[in-house]
Amino acid sequence: MAMATPTCQALVIILIAVAAAMSTASGTALQYDFYKSSCPKAEEAVRNATQKIISNDPTMAAAFVRLFFHDCFVRGCDASILLDQSNSNSQPEKLAIPLRGYAEVNMIKGAVEAECQGVVSCADILAYAARDSAILSGGFGFAMPGGRRDGFVSNSNNIFGNLPAPNMQVQDLITSFNNKGLSSTDLVALSGAHSFGQTHCSFVTPRLYPTVDTTMNGSFAQGLMAVCPSQGGGGTVLNNNRVTDPNRLSNQYYTNLATGQVMFTSDQTLTSNATTNKMVQDNAADPVAWMARFAAAMVKMGGIQVLTGNQGEIRRVCGATNSGN
Repeated sequence: MAMATPTCQALVIILIAVAAAMSTASGTALQYDFYKSSCPKAEEAVRNATQKIISNDPTMAAAFVRLFFHDCFVRGCDASILLDQSNSNSQPEKLAIPLRGYAEVNMIKGAVEAECQGVVSCADILAYAARDSAILSGGFGFAMPGGRRDGFVSNSNNIFGNLPAPNMQVQDLITSFNNKGLSSTDLVALSGAHSFGQTHCSFVTPRLYPTVDTTMNGSFAQGLMAVCPSQGGGGTVLNNNRVTDPNRLSNQYYTNLATGQVMFTSDQTLTSNATTNKMVQDNAADPVAWMARFAAAMVKMGGIQVLTGNQGEIRRVCGATNSGN
């Protein structure tokens, strides 16, 4: 897979400036170039490993972004989504949601550990991998601050009430994002990640049966019904973007929204509110402005409830705490 080319060097600079401003505003203790002294090649090691993984499987770019989103919305950006076991009476988060990328994050962790052992957190590795996925699949870059520490707990019960659901209506989505310190602008910008990646028929069939959702494009619905039957087949994999390149992060998502060619209720509902619909239109019309908003929102999301300083730990492996619990 060829690396996407940035629109221009100035764009990258603009995005870095916007992201930096948003990070400062978030009030977290995260810092840019956090590992400059302790592990100078940390971000380079993440980027090289991430690029190799995405070159071998272009769908992994979206998988990394989705893992980052899920991690940050549940217990904050503390790599709880990566833990294989829970130290509570519940199962860990990863067993409750069908996500991809766990083995690949472990591969990236291994590459970083080869540079400097026990220095870089899994939470930061996931944040950097998500950022690098935008560079590789979207063609635009931005700085991501570091300094997150890894948590000790992963509890699937924490998912409910924290993670936005694909059947949510716009006001519920706005509330969900507001609860995490994110704005409606962030909501609409981050939703652009549905321009790439995959889902399953089970998340789409409620909009197809027993009758097709009236907000869905008729031809688009027919195409989905051809691969997603009313009974069975829930595990069938679908590309989120069935209109253009399904592995490219872009503002195509907003054009798809306008034509009713998106997967989830939580997507289409963004056009039902005057404020968010105006944002949808703006992002569709101006890809550079959307890139800036997406970059700023990614950095802002990366500051949700982070553990820093002496909080948490630096895991030796991403799937287990250092105590092994």
